[in-house]
Amino acid sequence: MISCNPWDRTIDIISCNPWDRTIDIISLGTKTGYKLFSVTSVDKLDCIYESETPDVYIVERLFSSSLVVVVSLSIPRRMNVYHFKKGTEICNYSYSNNILSVRLNRQRLVVCLEESVYIHNIKDMKLLKTLLNTPSNPSGLCALSINHSNSYLAYPGSSTIGEIIVYDANNLSTVTMIPAHDSPLAALTFNSSGTKLASASERGTVIRVFSIPEGQRMFEFRRGMKRYVNISSLSFSPDAQFLCASSNTETVHIFKLEQHGPSGEEECPTWGSYVGKMFSAASSYLPAQVSGVMSQERAFATVRLLVAGQRNVCTLATIQKLPRLLVASSDGQLFIYNVDPQDGGECVLDEDKEEGVDSEGSEVTVPVQACPSYAATVAIPATGPVTTTLTGYSEDGGAKKGEVIPEHEFAAGPVCLDDENEFPPVSNQQLS
Repeated sequence: MISCNPWDRTIDIISCNPWDRTIDIISLGTKTGYKLFSVTSVDKLDCIYESETPDVYIVERLFSSSLVVVVSLSIPRRMNVYHFKKGTEICNYSYSNNILSVRLNRQRLVVCLEESVYIHNIKDMKLLKTLLNTPSNPSGLCALSINHSNSYLAYPGSSTIGEIIVYDANNLSTVTMIPAHDSPLAALTFNSSGTKLASASERGTVIRVFSIPEGQRMFEFRRGMKRYVNISSLSFSPDAQFLCASSNTETVHIFKLEQHGPSGEEECPTWGSYVGKMFSAASSYLPAQVSGVMSQERAFATVRLLVAGQRNVCTLATIQKLPRLLVASSDGQLFIYNVDPQDGGECVLDEDKEEGVDSEGSEVTVPVQACPSYAATVAIPATGPVTTTLTGYSEDGGAKKGEVIPEHEFAAGPVCLDDENEFPPVSNQQLS
């Protein structure tokens, strides 16, 4: 899931889940609450759920399940985990500093603070590992593979250059360090199988793709050379054949991941391909910086947004059996573009319209029945300091550096992941 800047109260926090091939999930956080939408067709948004929790800046849903993680500006150090269909709280944890991002798959739940990372076992929410004294990461940049078998975690290994630490969240061990960029990192994302990792730096001119777990560079794409930009999101297509990148400019780029070799040579080579082969042949004789520029691939397809300067996130998905590019902007608009997987080029806005997810006069079709009120279905949480012990689980979550939660403080039963009893709330017990 990809999210907008959590610290700006004036914008909507919009995120898309690109990994479910039959349905795409959009979560929207605002000052007045959060909403969960599904996208099953290009002309309709279905509101799945609506909450009245104010000032939500992180809302992460576990794929299409009922588990949702919420963090609010009112208590930015506390993470609440809910079963939103039942309107019950599964657990909550409080941390030593503000929560900057949350990532989860069916095996792990990762909480990122500015200088530490917490790894939980999602089946019982037990804290498994605390990575302390990590390099300063004020944006909470991290990525977790959605493939729970290859549950890799990536986060910055330096605050001054673009080093990436790849960590095995299943075996709780560091895998490798990738020297990805000369300037600090701005964006990270894994493909759906956890075998590729894409990255961009604060300069925003070059996007690189690495093999995982080896950390070898596989592809290098140039977004542009004229100006530095702020890349806000990277996303692979479900089949990992394409990678899209959005920024604070009016252009969204889609790159094609293809290896050029004897088996892939064109039958009728063009002048451009001939020049490309000449550059490739000459690159082995030139300095590394020069040959690197010459080997960088340009965008396979592009989108020209109607408005520039707004923060947005993008994702590639299959909707109604066709490849689409979804772009969600900070003013609450969702744009859906058709993508030509063969020829690329300029993508076309589907049926020349956009859909609004939280704005007046939107063209979105919402179900006639209103989404159930969160306040009407869930118990009011206890008040008081964030370190107060609540039902079921310790709120501590390693509030003091180096402190590990005692084994007896965790609920005896696991949080089930079966369809019938998915994510039941833990039994009531007062923790010692």
